[in-house]
Amino acid sequence: MEKKIKALQDKIAEAQLGGGQKRIDAQHAKGKLTARERLHFLLDENSFEEIGMMVTHRSNDFGMQDEKYLGDGVVTGYGKINGRLVYVYSQDFTVFGGSLSETHAEKICRIMDLAMKNGAPVIGLNDSGGARIQEGVVSLGGYADIFYKNTLASGVVPQISAVMGPCAGGAVYSPAITDFILMVEHTSYMFVTGPNVVKTVTHEEVTSEELGGAVTHATKSGVTHFASANEIECLQTIRAMLSYMPQNCEEEAPLMKYESVNEKRPQLNAIIPENPNQPYDIREVILNVIDNDSFLEVHKLFAENIVVGFARIAGRSIGIIANQPAVLAGVLDIDASTKSARFVRFCDAFNIPLLVFEDVPGFLPGTDQEWNGIITNGAKLLYAFCEATVPRVTVITRKAYGGAYDVMNSKHIGADMNYAWPTAEIAVMGPKGAAEIIFKNEIAKSKNPVDKLKEKEAEYQETFANPYRAAERGFVDEVIAPEDTRSKLIAAFEMLKNKADKLPRKKHGNIPL
Repeated sequence: MEKKIKALQDKIAEAQLGGGQKRIDAQHAKGKLTARERLHFLLDENSFEEIGMMVTHRSNDFGMQDEKYLGDGVVTGYGKINGRLVYVYSQDFTVFGGSLSETHAEKICRIMDLAMKNGAPVIGLNDSGGARIQEGVVSLGGYADIFYKNTLASGVVPQISAVMGPCAGGAVYSPAITDFILMVEHTSYMFVTGPNVVKTVTHEEVTSEELGGAVTHATKSGVTHFASANEIECLQTIRAMLSYMPQNCEEEAPLMKYESVNEKRPQLNAIIPENPNQPYDIREVILNVIDNDSFLEVHKLFAENIVVGFARIAGRSIGIIANQPAVLAGVLDIDASTKSARFVRFCDAFNIPLLVFEDVPGFLPGTDQEWNGIITNGAKLLYAFCEATVPRVTVITRKAYGGAYDVMNSKHIGADMNYAWPTAEIAVMGPKGAAEIIFKNEIAKSKNPVDKLKEKEAEYQETFANPYRAAERGFVDEVIAPEDTRSKLIAAFEMLKNKADKLPRKKHGNIPL
């Protein structure tokens, strides 16, 4: 028995060394952790239980029969984060460059099956050179198996992908299907075709970092939700994210302890500028309404004219969507619409209530927006809100103009509670544009058209550009003092905590993609 135990210990040591100590040292030299080190920093101490440690590949072509490593390039298993069960896989770049083989894919699919059966999140730590060329179509089939499992798990359990190294070709589509993608600056990149192929086909000279690095995808494409300075920060962000999420679609997010104190926030009374065209930072409003240090912004560097993220109010996890007047006056454009629509759908899938702060002058005009489909893309956000059945609350801080008023979680598309500050302007368009249309003839016939326009602009503003007409019709539930916003929201979300709403019976809707 002692010999058998010793043999087992040797096997385990061999598996944990992966492709050999020299390769591990090379990994460190690039500023990267090994697959097992990543799991160590991600999971609670001593909570990891490995599955499939002794698995090896089945290929016998191109000399592969002579080069087999236990685990076959991916460490899979389960553990805990803040005491809650998660399933994980961590690709090992020291074994065949982390390339995906038939058995490598089977191990990942096994983890995803267990996650769906047991209702717990899946976290993938990607660091792979792509399909294992020596296995041909078998490797490609392995990718398709993973994509299929990702799709089945979507909306059932949270799925998080951290790209910790290369992720190229077909490999990018698994992270793309998952709920959130994290990347590490300077050491990770994602692209469908690499710099060499790009140069051959389009004659463009571009580096891997420029083409698909963390900053590129965080600012230009929006592919990644978080760009971390290093791997430890990336793993800590995953831990923080999960604290806002339930384990699966049947549960609620964890409720943190909270003791009620004075909930008034008088500083909110001075945030909105006297000049209605002057910008302000919506994050000041958010931070003064939510629990201290509870805001985790998502997609911070992409489509900055809208702010989305997780937060807590009185210990309850919520998702926030807020127009940002400090960028492009807070207008909705293609990127802002798709960014926020995706976030709304995630929150709705996992029972996270939605809070909307609205200050939107409309949709961004221009040929670029129209030719690239602002109609269809704007409709994504509208569709996402209309479909959402979680508690939904809106606070109109200033402008709510035109179709954008409807789209930003208005009462008409199913919002549960809508509040407005006294500074709110709810109208078809701004006073100046409205006056120019309504009083066009009167202004033209006037002896002093400029003064007449100002007079009619003021008349329109007094009549329509305020929250009281909407409140009279019940489109706004209450006009509130800004300092009372937090207490009103605490009461509203407490009242809505047992909300039960069902969509009409159907296979699924057809969101305008």
